[in-house]
Amino acid sequence: HPEPRVASILSSHYNPEFIVNVKETGKILFVDYTDLKNLKTVEIEAERFLHDGGFDSTKRYFLVAANARGKIAVVDTKEDKLTALIETGGETPHPGRGANFSHPVYGPVWSTSHLGDESVALIGTDPEGHPDQAWKVVDSFYALGGGSLFIKTHPNSTHLYVDAPLNPDAEVSASVAVFDITAMGGDPDVDPEFTTLPIGEWAGIAEGQPRVVQPEFNKEGTEVWFSVWNGKEQESAIVVVDDKTLELKKVIKDPRLVTPTGKFNVLNTRDDIY
Repeated sequence: HPEPRVASILSSHYNPEFIVNVKETGKILFVDYTDLKNLKTVEIEAERFLHDGGFDSTKRYFLVAANARGKIAVVDTKEDKLTALIETGGETPHPGRGANFSHPVYGPVWSTSHLGDESVALIGTDPEGHPDQAWKVVDSFYALGGGSLFIKTHPNSTHLYVDAPLNPDAEVSASVAVFDITAMGGDPDVDPEFTTLPIGEWAGIAEGQPRVVQPEFNKEGTEVWFSVWNGKEQESAIVVVDDKTLELKKVIKDPRLVTPTGKFNVLNTRDDIY
């Protein structure tokens, strides 16, 4: 390929290896870093246009979006091999790191939202405890709208947050959908209801089109921090919400906050908690 790019890179929890996702080639590389002068590499054929992704709750399996192909590639980081290629049924999956939680019916799942439509897909990730659901889309339902970049929860939370910052509708792009995980059922024909949080309105920004993006938990899982994007010359903000009550806790504004993004809690990032 004339210009293969590394779309994402992370470290294995099982082996002294980096997991390297090469976007245009669809190759996932396991790079053994124990001897930097004589690198050993395992190359896995996945699917083209790899982008971002994250681990399942056990941190053994890595799930990454081949977003232009509408698929999720699953690799086993303990055995260094391809486990599955899964069609999400949605348009352009964009999980960020995804979101892990235990579904009341389907057990452990990893979830992704989509750039191209309003759907959220749940993929079973427990081949031992729930083999019939493993590496399949067990449920798909609608959130606020297309244009989603991040989906997030926390082990101490019962809420699933889905943003939609690239949606063309100003009201949608300034809001976030929140699902109650404990209320999710097993009927594929019945979508779970969600609560809409008007994060942009809470930020109190008068000019521009505020776009709310990237829910990120604090380390305790009690607060969710949202970035409120805006134009370069306009006001941006970070909005903090109480996860238990879903009420506004704090609005942070500063001239140095210019379209804030990439705000990751250090503990959650280090331990791959999402």
